[in-house]
Amino acid sequence: MTSGKKKRMSMLDSLAAAGAPSPAPQANAVTPMMTSNRALRSARDAVDAHHVWELDPASIEDGRMADRLDPADVLDLRDAIEANGQTVPILVRRAPGDADRYLLVYGRRRLEAIRQSDKVTKVRALVANLDDDSALRAQISENMARRDLSFIEKALFAQELVSSGFGNQSQVAEILTVTKSSISMAIAIVDMVGPDLVRAIGAAHGIGRPRWESLGRAIDENGLDREDLIRIAKEAHVRAGGSVVVDNARPADDPSVEAFEAVTKLVTKAVKPAKPPSPARPSSVPLKIGGKRGGTVKRTTKGLSVELVGGDFADWFETQVHDMIEELHERWKQRSED
Repeated sequence: MTSGKKKRMSMLDSLAAAGAPSPAPQANAVTPMMTSNRALRSARDAVDAHHVWELDPASIEDGRMADRLDPADVLDLRDAIEANGQTVPILVRRAPGDADRYLLVYGRRRLEAIRQSDKVTKVRALVANLDDDSALRAQISENMARRDLSFIEKALFAQELVSSGFGNQSQVAEILTVTKSSISMAIAIVDMVGPDLVRAIGAAHGIGRPRWESLGRAIDENGLDREDLIRIAKEAHVRAGGSVVVDNARPADDPSVEAFEAVTKLVTKAVKPAKPPSPARPSSVPLKIGGKRGGTVKRTTKGLSVELVGGDFADWFETQVHDMIEELHERWKQRSED
């Protein structure tokens, strides 16, 4: 048994001994044991709530609902912890039926950073007495308070909360302290883009709701193949390899933003532009003179043209056309005034 575990068990034993009530004279053999167990659990919870433990990362299980799209991208965070130590503890709860194992409540990236470290072997953690529902609420509260979660990360998290049966849209909206309409919109956008494509693109910090919505509508309304788009997103991540996201910050060149832009570019090319309305076809009407076809009256987009068949009348009309037009214009004016 390690020295840390011995110390913890000693503290628990002391608190249990101090807090356990004396058995009644007529109590049967089961009652003192049950009372002692309750006191031990109560004492253990009291110690857990006021102590930061140093735990073996391998003893912590992470079966929570994902809230980040880049949970493994922790190289810079690992280096920072190795250089300066882990300043903020993670939160865990005891695994049911196994006092030596824990379930992660929040702090996934800090846990993963220490797991990847050759220098730091213990993770600093607070141990809380929480059931499944309370643990999820604690995770939500901690994550929603962080400013580095992007729009699409929050939207995907809300969609997964609803689809997992945690609650309906109104209940999830209440927990996330947002309006039901914003939850409905966020879920609709995730559905239009597709959860798998969202994960392939990544957090895309700085890309807000309007651009995600525009992308989703273009994909959904044009029936585009999301598998091709997922491939493009992954290729963009490979081209931008080496950029990492550090805790509570984003790099200058976020590969997920590049992936979003690459997918958007492909979608823009794939979507057929709407055809402009065809101009009205010119209308042509035969012009009869003396009961015979003597020319054509044609309406075009630029105006009206009169074409006469060549001959003596056409030659005379050419000399009179200006006076005729003036006379017709005067008649039109009088008609308009009437």
